[in-house]
Amino acid sequence: MERRDFINKSTIGVGAASLLGLGSCTSKTMNTQKEEMDSIQLMTNDVVPISSEERKVRVKKAQQLMAENHIDALLLDAGTSLKYFTGISWWPSERPMLTIIPVAGDVIYICPAFEVERLQEIITIGKKVYPWQEDESPYKQVALALKEAGITSGTIGIEEQLRFFIFDGIKRETPQLNYVSGDSVTIPCRIIKSDAEIALMQKATDITVEAIKIGFLHLQEGCAPSDFSSAVASAHQRMGARHDFAMANFGEASAFPHGSIKPQRLKKGDIVLVDCGCTVEGYNSDISRTIVFDAVPTKRQIEIWNLEKKAQAAGFESAKIGKALHEVDAAARKVLTDSGFGPGYTLPGLPHRTGHGIGMDGHEWGNAVMGNQRLIEPGMCFSIEPNISIIGEFGCRLEDCVYITKNGPQWFSIPSPAIDQPFV
Repeated sequence: MERRDFINKSTIGVGAASLLGLGSCTSKTMNTQKEEMDSIQLMTNDVVPISSEERKVRVKKAQQLMAENHIDALLLDAGTSLKYFTGISWWPSERPMLTIIPVAGDVIYICPAFEVERLQEIITIGKKVYPWQEDESPYKQVALALKEAGITSGTIGIEEQLRFFIFDGIKRETPQLNYVSGDSVTIPCRIIKSDAEIALMQKATDITVEAIKIGFLHLQEGCAPSDFSSAVASAHQRMGARHDFAMANFGEASAFPHGSIKPQRLKKGDIVLVDCGCTVEGYNSDISRTIVFDAVPTKRQIEIWNLEKKAQAAGFESAKIGKALHEVDAAARKVLTDSGFGPGYTLPGLPHRTGHGIGMDGHEWGNAVMGNQRLIEPGMCFSIEPNISIIGEFGCRLEDCVYITKNGPQWFSIPSPAIDQPFV
């Protein structure tokens, strides 16, 4: 996929900080920031959304899995799986709008009556809608829909995002039915990405790479993490993505994987750890970079950064088809423990899993974590990010995501070559 480098400056750190004007808050620096933000180009003109045809294939796969697992219907609440199977995004209010995928037949909807016309405008999978009025029970409509679909006994799968008050209401109306987790259906469907899904994740990744470069231009002595975050958010949006998150932590705060509540102001020589992501057509990116701000890195900073890179590379090399996901964690973690960190989750060292699944949710199934015996298959996507946390000193994380091809893992974003070169 084409990579657009509209900044034409890929190195931040040694030798590059002064070039980019990161060291002082001057009018020239502010002009550079504005010029680079104004030069941002839309990157989503060539995006191809997931087609209705692909969603129909997903429903068929779900129905096949339901038959294999003796599940007669799958219940979906407003959320990620609803969009995955139907393409419908719906706010999960206190008024349930639910979807039923029966083991055979068309998808069915239960909807507040005053919302039916709006729902019908966006339905592309199935067509039958059971409305309920404000003074009526939506759960009686679920029971009626199941009955008219021929499901008067048997087992109903509940997807993980279905809220308890809804489950409780449905169960009261259908005491003759058995209820089980729908994970045996939703996970095998969503954990394996199609070429179309991977293309959207690649686009989101390409956008986040460029957004982080813009964010680095907004690093100045005395600035707060929010200055970086705001710049990345604006860049994401200008490039056509939905901004999800942009975290930055400086100095000692970088040792906390998800940041610190203490106020931070950037100083020369600080470690800067950033973690950013966006969404394109519902599909996520997730990238972390660690640099040194406006100074020659110390021997200690280089040593830890290089160890982190070695651990990330070991995780990548272990991500082979047929291996268990826990082996990715073990390979990366061993690099750190062999160097005296840990063991396990003990600090200083790696306090969390090496990677998480990613797709329509930023974190989903497919974690590279101790004990996960799931075997790696083509189509899986997950991060490799063996964070090193040294409380009272600094932290270091390099995070890039992979997708698994028939020939093994491929990076969505190319890993950092060096501490003073966050991007190739």
